[in-house]
Amino acid sequence: MGGNLSAVVGVVSLVTALTAALLAVLRLRARRGIATATQRATYEVLHTAGLAAEPLRAGLSEAGAAKAVRHLRALVGAVGLALTDADRLLALDGRGTHHGEQLLTAAQRTVDSGRSTVLGEQELRCDRVDCPIRGAVVAPLQGADGRVVGALVAIADSPPPPGLVQATLETAHWAGNQLALAELDSSRERLARAEIRALRAQISPHFIYNALTAIGSFVRTDPERARELILEFAEFTRYSFRAHGEFTTLAEELRSIDRYLTIERARFGDRLQVRLQIAPEVLPVTLPFLCLQPLVENAVRHGLSRKPGTGMVSIEARDAGAECHITVEDDGVGMDPTTLTAGIAELARGAGDPGDDTGQHVGLSNVDERLRSVFGDRFGLVVETGLGSGTKVSMRVPKFHPGVRAGS
Repeated sequence: MGGNLSAVVGVVSLVTALTAALLAVLRLRARRGIATATQRATYEVLHTAGLAAEPLRAGLSEAGAAKAVRHLRALVGAVGLALTDADRLLALDGRGTHHGEQLLTAAQRTVDSGRSTVLGEQELRCDRVDCPIRGAVVAPLQGADGRVVGALVAIADSPPPPGLVQATLETAHWAGNQLALAELDSSRERLARAEIRALRAQISPHFIYNALTAIGSFVRTDPERARELILEFAEFTRYSFRAHGEFTTLAEELRSIDRYLTIERARFGDRLQVRLQIAPEVLPVTLPFLCLQPLVENAVRHGLSRKPGTGMVSIEARDAGAECHITVEDDGVGMDPTTLTAGIAELARGAGDPGDDTGQHVGLSNVDERLRSVFGDRFGLVVETGLGSGTKVSMRVPKFHPGVRAGS
């Protein structure tokens, strides 16, 4: 009885599996029946182009070329396809491998001249009697600024027809655009790193001098306090000069700011008051590295250091649904909004007065540009100030943003 039951269960399972497979095939055929031949062809082209674009967006390298070349060959419809840079044959898919040196020589001529060329059977002679290769189309790959960075070579088993020539030229133009975007992405990353280095250079000398002076004043009178300040200073500089990551968390930035303010309070004493109002749920929010600390330093250096008596720096971070709203406010001397706007405009033009307020303009402009470049133009700084009225700087940071994460 048990054996018969097992057999029945097995048959039922098999029938169920076959039924599910049949329904899947029918659904697939139904979907295919809805789409027209033109729609299916469009989908195939776009899908293949997408598969080729991803490795190309990483730049022209052996690894990227090896991943992209198969998809590019499908786009062109050639029996073989090669990708080269200015010096090497990076990858070849399909037929024509034994013509590698000839193809590379032709590609180098194309890179030098910037003009496409069609190779015939005479240029691709070889000793193999069974060789099917009868021609090739060599098209330049143009990167950013129109520079030719490599070549795309479509290999043919007959004299290249006009359709293959046109397909090769168009595919090379599209691939060059992907490489240009890769170069622009790389340039943007280098610019962001350069901006961080410039920001460090602008902040660090002034603060380091004052910090060491403040610490030195406690060495004899209060050695234990001097030791604590040295440790805070060491942690602050370790964070500020770290070599990895363009992004950090709000919690990490606030920790560094706390160390900075600890050292500044040792310098200003009771003249410097600090008020923090931070919502715990926004502490993990990711933001550009060193985008909040310069605002606090500006508040102390340009707002409160010139004010007689006690001054207050307020830092607030609020949860605002999909965003985190952050403000840094001081009740210091403030400045004329017209002067601030003019100073930032001069910096944007590469000019600027080397006076004491230049550092404030640089810090605000740098942070504003980095926020806009990462999150979009809607997320720049908002500055409210007036002579004798203090300064309030506000920013909005999305809680989640594609491609942005701490340590990246």
